[in-house]
Amino acid sequence: MKEYDFYIVPTPIGNLGDITLRAIEVLKSVDIIACEDMRVTQKLLNHFDIKTKCISYHKFNEKERVDLFLKLLNEGKKTALVSDAGTPLFCDPGAVIVEELKKHNFSVTALAGANAAATFLSQIPRQGEDFAFVGFLPKTKSQIENLLKKYKSTDLVFYDSPNRIISTLEIIKETRPLAKAAIGRELTKVFEEVVIDTPQNIIEHFKKNILKGEIAGLVFREKSNSDDIDIDEKIAVLKSKNFKDKEISTILSELYNINKNEIYKRCLK
Repeated sequence: MKEYDFYIVPTPIGNLGDITLRAIEVLKSVDIIACEDMRVTQKLLNHFDIKTKCISYHKFNEKERVDLFLKLLNEGKKTALVSDAGTPLFCDPGAVIVEELKKHNFSVTALAGANAAATFLSQIPRQGEDFAFVGFLPKTKSQIENLLKKYKSTDLVFYDSPNRIISTLEIIKETRPLAKAAIGRELTKVFEEVVIDTPQNIIEHFKKNILKGEIAGLVFREKSNSDDIDIDEKIAVLKSKNFKDKEISTILSELYNINKNEIYKRCLK
């Protein structure tokens, strides 16, 4: 198997049995493991009898650690990066060091493995394959409202905390009254639960249940009106008025709640 200087290694998001054989092999073979919280990672390492030395690497010391990583790699020491749970660089630290390593021509690879968004989406029947993932939702109501409006024609996937999810669902209900949503909690764990319903029904459900752990959520796209109107005819009319393709895409997307890219492709045809 080809060896690399730096390995990005996903770790289980709940069930320890979800770690891959390759992940265990890499974590045992490298010289250093960089991790967010050494206490969390050490529990995982102890479970699989991995003795590799750990150093801290989190969002508060990312830039400070760059020189240390470069020094270790220049000494020929192989390094692995893990987050507390899931895949590094996916709503977790790692982008700073990976960018620097590539600038200095060190070899970097990523292992396949656990990811909360993928685990969640694989349980949700959706109308299309495309979706917008925005990570953890912003803090203010207006910012969340803007996201809900921006992505109303696409499935919107997000992470949230158990302390905020009820208020988030209230914002969804208010901003997108016809929306349907899905909420997943305790993914891969004993009390895993995925609820698909209207925001109001989900609120009522979770008010009766104690919420723990990070939340994965989805707001379903609103049904497109493209089946009920002749988009090509509308495009032809606007082109006759000398509107440009991008302008036409924006106008029809706003008027008929159709994906802007879909309209633009039809303009080009």
